[in-house]
Amino acid sequence: FGLTSAAAIAISLFVSFTLTPMLCARFIKSPRRKKGGAEFIADSEISGAETLEGDDEQTTKVKDRAAENDAKDSWLYGKIDRAYTRLLELSMRRRWAIVGICVLVLLSNILMFSLVGFDFVPQDDESQFQISVRTSEGATLAATSTVVERIARDTRELPGVSDTLTTVGGGEQETVNTAIIYVKLKPIEERSDSQTELIERTRELLTAYPSELRTSVSAIPAVGGSGERNESIQYLITGANLDKLAEYSEKLKAKMRELPETIDVDSSLVVGKPELRLSIDRERAADLGVAVEDVSEALNILLAGSEVSTFNSGSDQYDVRVRAKGSFRRTEADLKQMSVRSEKGQNITLDQLVKFEAATAPSTIERFNRLRQVTVFANVRPGASISEATAKIDEIVENLNFEPGYQPAVSGDAKQIAESGYYFLLAASLTFIFMYMVLAAQFESFIHPITILLTLPLAVPFGILCLLLTGQSMNIFALLGLLVLFGIVKKNAILQIDHTNGLRAKGMNRYDAIIQANRDRLRPILMTTIAFVAGMIPLLISTGAGAATNRSIGTLVAGGQTLCLLLTLLAVPVFYSLFDDLTESSIRRRFAIRRRLLKMQFRQRLKTFGDA
Repeated sequence: FGLTSAAAIAISLFVSFTLTPMLCARFIKSPRRKKGGAEFIADSEISGAETLEGDDEQTTKVKDRAAENDAKDSWLYGKIDRAYTRLLELSMRRRWAIVGICVLVLLSNILMFSLVGFDFVPQDDESQFQISVRTSEGATLAATSTVVERIARDTRELPGVSDTLTTVGGGEQETVNTAIIYVKLKPIEERSDSQTELIERTRELLTAYPSELRTSVSAIPAVGGSGERNESIQYLITGANLDKLAEYSEKLKAKMRELPETIDVDSSLVVGKPELRLSIDRERAADLGVAVEDVSEALNILLAGSEVSTFNSGSDQYDVRVRAKGSFRRTEADLKQMSVRSEKGQNITLDQLVKFEAATAPSTIERFNRLRQVTVFANVRPGASISEATAKIDEIVENLNFEPGYQPAVSGDAKQIAESGYYFLLAASLTFIFMYMVLAAQFESFIHPITILLTLPLAVPFGILCLLLTGQSMNIFALLGLLVLFGIVKKNAILQIDHTNGLRAKGMNRYDAIIQANRDRLRPILMTTIAFVAGMIPLLISTGAGAATNRSIGTLVAGGQTLCLLLTLLAVPVFYSLFDDLTESSIRRRFAIRRRLLKMQFRQRLKTFGDA
């Protein structure tokens, strides 16, 4: 984004210095001269109403020409100019009222940011989503496939769904009772329901299945790709004791299910996976002459398999693994019949050496920073934002009163929102510093850049207000739009202050220079603003894939620039005059102090001379 913006501005600068003057020379007609040889006064002189000290005749001529030029303006622009002039004159008479309004607008940033929701990226209709399914623990691959295929078949019957792709037992764990159904929708123009509506209808469809079936329906994130879990809210709980983690996660899930902002609440801790625990009777094994490691190695080879060699077939090479045949390792009775060779060469069956115990355990145990962790997942309901849901979950976590050693942490999109907000503040701070340095060098002043930069925060609440009025949330694309908004507002202030300085340098008093300079720059500011907003209209009315991203940028930039335009047009001259008063008063104060010091020195010298 930064490289694109910088390159575009650099190219536009080159064009404005080369192509634009050439086109003006070709298309703009030369001004006519008055009859009788009187020289024509250029529009820049007329609009600027420049005065020359000691030349009243020239001043009168320029003002007369300025009046003629105003008469040539269009009816609409004439009314706009007169209305703006009256407001500007009123603002200069009531400068502290404008300052008060600006302070209120700045303070409204706090309210606006508390009202607008934050999402990592806008929810675009990308014509796809996915269904995560987890069947009961102990379910076979065939049983899971049967249930998942039924869900996929029911999903394909929804209007607007074109295809489904089912993956059973995928992911890093390759768990046979988990599956993901990728749902491809028809193009937006070929269906009546949006992606969000179809996701809701899919959730309603899944309520007909048994409650033991754990399901989640999520949009595939535009940033970060797809994975096993795409829920927008992920909350980690870390600690040493798995039972405590299970207790805390269950409490958190129960509270999150009560929130109106969350749906599809689940956790990564799945207990109840059946297992067969084997305990070796060490005394009996020693009596029979069987080593413990021999029992462990035999079970590992017969159940898990062991790589013993490789097999070459043409240019391909395959591993050869030794393992008991499937029909001999399915049940507990099959395991009991497996044998281990003793030191005396006898085959001893496992039922003479091992105690078998049926039990259940977690399907997976996750770790984070060498501590066990449980992740609680949830999606955000339509109309809510991630920031709203996360804020309420934070309150729930605080009330759970975790014991020492058990630490909650936010992950997923909520964590990315916090990180992106931090880096945006860092980028915005550097932006203000760089702009101040450049403007200070251009204006050769430390005060004028402050006047310009003070107008930038005034545009922020208007942009956020537009997001609220259109029912959108703040996201990383809207944050980038704020940087664009800063650039436009800054450009307008530069035009106003630069022209004011130019008129004052030619002899105009400050008040007249402020009024005339802002009137002169009103037309180009309106032209660039209207052209800029018009360029944003395609983003505002866009439809199809990516439309939500376009609207989030266009709404904030176009709406913010339009609503803050009048305030910045009045605030810049007011701030300019106030800072100028401050500068002049400080200069006068320094001169007064210097004059007093000189007087004191002069008196001291007179006294010394008199004594001598």
